[in-house]
Amino acid sequence: MMKVCIINGPNLNLLGQRETEIYGQKTLSDIEKDVKRFAENRDIKVDFFQSNSESEIIDKIHFVKKDSEIKGLVINAGAFTHTSIAIMDALKALSIPVIEVHLSNIFQREEFRRNSYVSLVSTGVISGFGPHSYLLALEYLSKNLS
Repeated sequence: MMKVCIINGPNLNLLGQRETEIYGQKTLSDIEKDVKRFAENRDIKVDFFQSNSESEIIDKIHFVKKDSEIKGLVINAGAFTHTSIAIMDALKALSIPVIEVHLSNIFQREEFRRNSYVSLVSTGVISGFGPHSYLLALEYLSKNLS
């Protein structure tokens, strides 16, 4: 069984409650259930994590680096995508594929959202497919790491 970590950044715990016209009605808990069901059918174990704290996200990335069982990382860094050189630097230390995901199409939004420090160190970016973005990332990892 392949193990994948999914990291979610600030305010994603408010999904389903904020800007539903952009992010949709599903909560992060709904997305986690969908992801785990999808992963189970592909023999993937998912470690799903969310924090509003940059330091906790960095600590989680450091944990991923130490855990030799984790074969891929999916990250939706939220607003830290556009601001955090520290998260980018932590991701640089990984030797596993990193897939950046966004629920919305960041290229159709405000100019500042088009800059991603995470993209600079990611294997690929999936943006604009709502909660399905996570499933697309897992599909890529399952086909390319098995």
